[in-house]
Amino acid sequence: MIIYEATKTEFISDVTNELLVERLYTSYQEKIGRTSKQEIISWENSLQRMSNVMQDEDIPNDAAVAIEFKIPNTSKRVDFIVAGNNGNQDHVVIVELKQWSEIEKITGRDALVNTYLGGAKRAVAHPSYQAWSYAALIRNFNENVQEQHIELKPCAYLHNYRKIANDPLTDEHYQEHLMKAPVFTKGEIQKLRDFIKQYVRKGDYNKLIYQIEHGRIRPSKSLQDSLTSMLKGNEEFIMIDEQKVFYEEAFHFALECVKNNKKQVMVIEGGPGTGKSVMAVNLLVNLINKDLMTMYVSKNAAPREVYASKLKGTIRKTEIDNLFKGSGSFTESKLNEFDVIIVDEAHRLNEKSGFYGNQGENQVKELIKASKFTLFFIDENQRVTLKDIGSVDLIKKYAREFDAEIITGELVSQFRCEGSDAYIAWLDDVLHIRETANTDYFGIDYDFQVFDNPHEMLREIERLNKVNNKSRMLAGYCWEWPTADRTNTKHKDIVIPEHNFQISWNLSDTIWAIDQDSVNEAGCIHTAQGLEFDYVGVIIGPDMKYENDEVITDYEKRAKTDQSLKGIKKMAKENPEEAKRVADQIIRNTYRTLMTRGQKGCFIFCTDPKLNYYFKNRLKKTITYNDLSPNLGTMVAEDGGEY
Repeated sequence: MIIYEATKTEFISDVTNELLVERLYTSYQEKIGRTSKQEIISWENSLQRMSNVMQDEDIPNDAAVAIEFKIPNTSKRVDFIVAGNNGNQDHVVIVELKQWSEIEKITGRDALVNTYLGGAKRAVAHPSYQAWSYAALIRNFNENVQEQHIELKPCAYLHNYRKIANDPLTDEHYQEHLMKAPVFTKGEIQKLRDFIKQYVRKGDYNKLIYQIEHGRIRPSKSLQDSLTSMLKGNEEFIMIDEQKVFYEEAFHFALECVKNNKKQVMVIEGGPGTGKSVMAVNLLVNLINKDLMTMYVSKNAAPREVYASKLKGTIRKTEIDNLFKGSGSFTESKLNEFDVIIVDEAHRLNEKSGFYGNQGENQVKELIKASKFTLFFIDENQRVTLKDIGSVDLIKKYAREFDAEIITGELVSQFRCEGSDAYIAWLDDVLHIRETANTDYFGIDYDFQVFDNPHEMLREIERLNKVNNKSRMLAGYCWEWPTADRTNTKHKDIVIPEHNFQISWNLSDTIWAIDQDSVNEAGCIHTAQGLEFDYVGVIIGPDMKYENDEVITDYEKRAKTDQSLKGIKKMAKENPEEAKRVADQIIRNTYRTLMTRGQKGCFIFCTDPKLNYYFKNRLKKTITYNDLSPNLGTMVAEDGGEY
């Protein structure tokens, strides 16, 4: 998606005649549906500077200009693009614009600098690295760029920054990145013009901007598919912005802790699809290569089993078992027995360990005790059982108990759900998890559909799964999970009589997510959390419904075999209001987690027709609706057609 597109002449005219801000604002409203004029006005200085840059007679008037291009499968946008031809080759120049006026070099970290942002000094990616990483992501995702041999040339322009002698911005420490994406500063406008003219001497005759915007997007890599290559030392994922910052910080802190024999705890918060697991595995691989005794820990067995299955035949099983551990493996560990423990999905940690929950004292405490450097990746909105006790406050409490230094950070860049931060915010608002500004679906680039019939949803998942075996059915835990007949494909656990629909829970607890024959089975929260797919079809069961203009939950509708709410009835006898509050949060978090497993799309069917209608209403795809009734399911458009 591009917010603004024009020729060089049109762009300069819009700036000169003070029309650009208004046109950007209008385009934002049409394409995304939300922004403020103040936000766009903040760009005005930078875009005025780019207008000055473009006022060079050797830059062709019919060169194409684009502003705010959304990088596929991410939530990031390219500031400014110039497209054309140098006489032999099509080129697209990517310009990362910065209003910075000063920076400081950071030694010991790759591609990081300190600068003032939001009133404080912060570590951020070097502008050259940022521009290069954005170009690399576009190249990786866009098939037109690859097949049409469109060359991407990144650079950065810091128009308020004036260089000094031995300037940190261009220090030798950053030469690798400066070679990939040069940086231009105040007083270097002609150098930036020359850089553009090196690649754009003729106009955009081949409609490069159109090709990039409408190019077929390659499927996103999944962590489970890339794991073997990563463990061989190959770079499978490009880390951008705060991902790069926290990766470099964690890597540096881990090395320092081991070298100086000190204790440190790092907590990184991040919502679904922000790359927590990718960072965890990258750190695992690279710290092992530094000869640090490092392991990846998760409470959820599903991702560990999938990783083990993917690695089978490449490394010995004992090595796999030593790399990937369950969170209950450290009840007997000694103080600082390991160099580094990386804890993924830390919100799922339990107090006690063991099959009967009678071992150890507290998993958070045991993990911190066992390692010199303990890194927790956490999203408190993905706590989905009564036993889940992982929280930032609890981690800080035990870190202080061991006199460990505490570092915190937050990931915000979105790499799942087509990179749509807006989808996550909309979903949180729809599920009444938190109020957000995303009250409607307009402008959200993610395939979300509401089905009136579960058969139709399953057929669509089956169709999509034929592409690459990366689409799955999921369901809320509202149907019993008997241990008998677990391998009998004819036994159907989930039954929805009004639609004559039946489907089994996943028959394999370990490799259901990648089994070629499991598309006709439904996974639950315990087999899906920590994994990702292209598309998911989610059955929302009777534990969530719509009444009196509210989305409400009912824990009594959960299956008796569901261990997520084990103990809730005892809690209800002692404190019914607290039990209801806790159960309500767990149910909402469960569906939020299930509905964010899809990289490309999420489909839902609700057993409550009114809830189905509510979701359709929140999509804001229609002008008029049928009256609310128990038989709701059809939505009528203005032209009389049905959705």
